[in-house]
Amino acid sequence: MTSGTTVSLDSFNARRTLDVEGAKYVYYSLPEAEKNGLTGISNLPFSMKVLLENLLRHEDGRSVTKADIVAMSEWLQNTGKAEKEIGFRPARVLMQDFTGVPAVVDLAAMRDGMLTLGGDANKINPLVPVDLVIDHSVIVDAFGSPDALGKNVELEYSRNGERYVFLKWGQGAFANFRVVPPGTGICHQVNLEYLAQTVWTATDASGETLAYPDTLVGTDSHTTMVNGLAVLDWGVGGIEAEAAMLGQPQSMLLPEVIGFRLTGALQEGVTATDLVLTVTQMLRVKGVVNKFIEFFGSGLDNLTLADRATIANMAPEYGATCGFFPIDDETLNYLNISGREPARVALVEAYAKAQGLFRNRGASDPVFTDTLALDLATVGPSMAGPKRPEGRIALADVKTGFLAALDGEYRKPNEETKRAPVDGRDFAIGHGDVVIAAITSCTNTSNPSVLIAAGLLARNAAAKGLTAKSWVKTSLAPGSQVVAAYLEKSGLQKDLDKVGFNLVGFGCTTCIGNSGPLPAEISKTINENGLVAAAVLSGNRNFEGRVSPDVQANYLASPPLVVAYALAGTVVRDFATEPLGISRDGNPVYLKDIWPSNKEVQQFIADNVTRDLFRSRYADVFRGDDNWRTIETGSGLTYGWDQASTYVQNPPYFRGITQKARPIVDIEGARILALFGDKITTDHISPAGSIKAASPAGKYLLDEGVQPEDFNQYGTRRGNHEVMMRGTFANIRIKNHMVRDAAGNVVEGGYTIHHPSRERLAIYDAAQRYADEGVPLVVFAGVEYGNGSSRDWAAKGTNLLGVKAVIAQSFERIHRSNLVGMGIVPFVFETGTSWQSLGLDGSEKITLRGLADVKPRQIVEARFERFDGTAATVPLICRIDTLDEVEYFRNGGILQYVLRNLAAA
Repeated sequence: MTSGTTVSLDSFNARRTLDVEGAKYVYYSLPEAEKNGLTGISNLPFSMKVLLENLLRHEDGRSVTKADIVAMSEWLQNTGKAEKEIGFRPARVLMQDFTGVPAVVDLAAMRDGMLTLGGDANKINPLVPVDLVIDHSVIVDAFGSPDALGKNVELEYSRNGERYVFLKWGQGAFANFRVVPPGTGICHQVNLEYLAQTVWTATDASGETLAYPDTLVGTDSHTTMVNGLAVLDWGVGGIEAEAAMLGQPQSMLLPEVIGFRLTGALQEGVTATDLVLTVTQMLRVKGVVNKFIEFFGSGLDNLTLADRATIANMAPEYGATCGFFPIDDETLNYLNISGREPARVALVEAYAKAQGLFRNRGASDPVFTDTLALDLATVGPSMAGPKRPEGRIALADVKTGFLAALDGEYRKPNEETKRAPVDGRDFAIGHGDVVIAAITSCTNTSNPSVLIAAGLLARNAAAKGLTAKSWVKTSLAPGSQVVAAYLEKSGLQKDLDKVGFNLVGFGCTTCIGNSGPLPAEISKTINENGLVAAAVLSGNRNFEGRVSPDVQANYLASPPLVVAYALAGTVVRDFATEPLGISRDGNPVYLKDIWPSNKEVQQFIADNVTRDLFRSRYADVFRGDDNWRTIETGSGLTYGWDQASTYVQNPPYFRGITQKARPIVDIEGARILALFGDKITTDHISPAGSIKAASPAGKYLLDEGVQPEDFNQYGTRRGNHEVMMRGTFANIRIKNHMVRDAAGNVVEGGYTIHHPSRERLAIYDAAQRYADEGVPLVVFAGVEYGNGSSRDWAAKGTNLLGVKAVIAQSFERIHRSNLVGMGIVPFVFETGTSWQSLGLDGSEKITLRGLADVKPRQIVEARFERFDGTAATVPLICRIDTLDEVEYFRNGGILQYVLRNLAAA
């Protein structure tokens, strides 16, 4: 593999040669660097050692200086804290198609922009390896039948033909760019099982083979899963990923590293899902936004690699940049059983031991910024819900927790026993009934222990005559074909089929809103009777409005519990004292009666999850099925945009671009587009689910001749800015505090008040009116604005609506960076101040001056002119954090900055 790797200045004389079974590799030795002046670095956390090696290898005196490298020693001396900006260059980039399509669209548009600037369009190519896995486009339309998989695949290709043609063009047009076709699995699991190498190799500028840690950034926040394999990575927005592809360093502050000590072992009947929900809750309470988490302690000896990947996957849910596990014997075991080449496994072991990157039992602990601890033996069965991943609740308390939420959160007191008949069906449904039970990919299907447990529980349930209740939409969407293979080999798929969990597709489904429609009569009953229906899924996201527009209460659970709740048909059931159902011989069946033992699960894994299975399933991973291979696409350096396409359009970012950026102007007389509360997610800002016909995006598609049944969803239309800008702030559950009903309650949905007319309009329609009036816009929010998925359209759409600044109490890391990358200024209030404390109601005019000469984290005065003529001035902290980000902002965004630099080179 080749990359843009250059020879380091090597201030610390660290370049050495490593001999591994006769193969020669050059590398930058951390022990040698320590001998030559980097005092104490052997005490760094493993994750920080990976960052340090990256700096040593890329030291060029410009983007990486000797002072940047020395800062690592200073980090140690200051007990894991340092206000130092560094430039990190990942070894590669990973994409899924939701975020990958707009990234490739931008690359194609940049080629057009390069021609506008008179440059060479062929300069627009990835300089590091890029893999795009098509995994987010399958929807669970068909379910509960043997032909569900085939029907869903057929629908997927019919809906996404334009996108797939475009991606196949990109695969041929761009160098260093590979596409994993649909039906293979999700990007995180394919990465874990096949793409990741733990130690990467490339030919450097001197022609030698260079070995270095496998690192990456990905256009999905759950890219962090592969940190379980000791691959340092995190999710970024598409715009950051594009910059990385084009050779730009990822500008970042040296992170704090929180050590998470694990001891003991999980008890019988406790799953990795129970563990990760506990870890997520603990770290959310701790507060770890923008921080690395590194797991250490004797408990690691009792966690499989799959368990570690399960924990690493959920880093966005516990708010951290990443959750890192170091290389040890379990890492090597997994690399071997998952089919990596023996030479690669040998290199990983030799390199890690030579670098001090190998975790040895009994070794002294690294220096951490702070620590917390968990005895694995204290973890118990649990779920998370009804609307937050960190909202862990003990399994025994799920029933009472839902009933409390029914009374308080959902404002339906005294309705516990309410039920409504379903038209044409012989049953009624009520509050808390499970209408979706999904074993979905990502967090859990990478882990054979919970998949096998689900299969065994299904086998035991079927033997007693139990099956999913008639109102439950069941689905099994594995993260890779490996899962389907071992379930088939073990015979457990037949048992899952018997209770309703037929295979529906390979990809990210329910967790991102691709759950598909509920049966019409069930949807009708829920909505006409105001029922709070429930979903139980084995994913990582249960935000409001994400899983299904018909479902308000969403719970994360292990795959065997997903099966159990499908059998019970309700979350209003205490599994410790109440049965799941009645057996065919008339006896009550309790969860404990059908729950498999750990020993039984492990024996099935040993018998069925084998190296040969991994090797066969990944033997021809880029070839695809017949549907993919028969797609015809054009060729050429630039893309032939189809103006009639409703999926792929040339975005406006580079229209009329000039070599010199236009001067920055202050924000004066801006209007407030929205006043949001706390924890507004990127799902709220940029929905990924269904498109309503009455929404601005739906009206656009109708005007383009697209019928509602062919709308598909926001995620699949991310290559069309016309759809996505109309979908910005259009989530059905978003609450803009400017918009209230007659009783003073905040109205849900993407609405705002246009001032000074005081008309209530869809946010998109109001933004267009403000644009026609030449009025800039700002958005206000509370804490953790933009948490959740690393969705670049949450920033792109905000930009296209004319928003110049977002003012919040705090930001989630990725979204803050994405806003800057799109030329939008993020500001935070000083502690103790908020839009509520200022008494804003949305009618004010906002002025922000001093942007023409902005500095990182500069204090800016904001003036608020109220509707009654009074005014107030408060200080805001500009969250343009680094000098590189200042340059991005001055150029109107990171892509414009990169394009101008490449054109001038």
